[in-house]
Amino acid sequence: MRILSVVGARPQFVKLAPIAHALEGRAEHVIVHTGQHYDELMSDVFFRDLGIPRPDENLAVGSGSHGAQTGAMLAGLEIVFERYRPDWILVYGDTNSTLAAAIAAVKIHLPVAHLEAGLRSFNRQMPEEHNRVLTDHASDLLLAPTEAAMRHLADEGLAEKGLLVGDVMTDVLYSIRDSVDAAPVPEGVRPGDYYIATLHRPDNTDDPERLRAIIDQLAGLSRPVLLLTHPRLARLAGEAGLKLTRGAVRSVAPLPYPDLVSAVMKSAGVVTDSGGLQKEAFLLRVPCTTVRSETEWVETVELGWNVLVGADVAALRDVVARPAPAPTDAAPYGGGNAAEVVADALLSGG
Repeated sequence: MRILSVVGARPQFVKLAPIAHALEGRAEHVIVHTGQHYDELMSDVFFRDLGIPRPDENLAVGSGSHGAQTGAMLAGLEIVFERYRPDWILVYGDTNSTLAAAIAAVKIHLPVAHLEAGLRSFNRQMPEEHNRVLTDHASDLLLAPTEAAMRHLADEGLAEKGLLVGDVMTDVLYSIRDSVDAAPVPEGVRPGDYYIATLHRPDNTDDPERLRAIIDQLAGLSRPVLLLTHPRLARLAGEAGLKLTRGAVRSVAPLPYPDLVSAVMKSAGVVTDSGGLQKEAFLLRVPCTTVRSETEWVETVELGWNVLVGADVAALRDVVARPAPAPTDAAPYGGGNAAEVVADALLSGG
């Protein structure tokens, strides 16, 4: 059997790792990189650090508007799909690469499986929300990470295509967690006495005044804040004349995934608008503050380990500095074997 994975952005490389390992020796696995994230820290280093085979194809699409980027991917992916004619095309998450691959596949009648299906923020201002909804409705097999995701699929009439598999990010995190336990903390900070922060969603970064307000709040914290700065954030801050390194905030380069896990484990908390990092913080039992009005990972909020800060950014500093939540043994994202369940489903034909 031939399975073709399409990835293009940093979170997808992490999700690809356990899938690639689970399929090794069981199927021909073709990896196609769209090039949506293309600098070394956002791409190449992930393949190396996570032991993922080098991509068989790289479209090198690069950055651009949503329409231009998705259109370029569509054209390139159709050619690749026709060349390989796989038994399954596996798409990951909610990026432009995800949607482009799903559309390209269904147009030439190739079956699509969507990993991380059924997640919903119910915020149609997010491009990612449209990507995941459209991909779910185009796909033939919906690989859902949680019970909540399965309920969303049922609400949209997609229950028959849904399969609860657990969360592959849990697989990766658990495989890395113990190996990085002895790693040192980032330079210049003490264990348990710093925060990790990431910001990349347009709602937070594209409005200079909102971005300034968020940085002002982080700058006023009593512990150092390591702001892992995506190239797009650095560019937007520069255009707005906003200094990211000030007060408690120190702007640093994005970390390779093992280093990120280690840094989060040893931190006092996480501040983010990322989907994946909310869940990773929970799995590591590190308090998280999410700079959004909603989350796909509702379990992190329900269990008290994640607090949302939406329109009222003025509350951010106090929320971040809140007392630690109550301990929990809950495991809503599975036990770390989701990739094996996915592989079994694909190899059995769905």
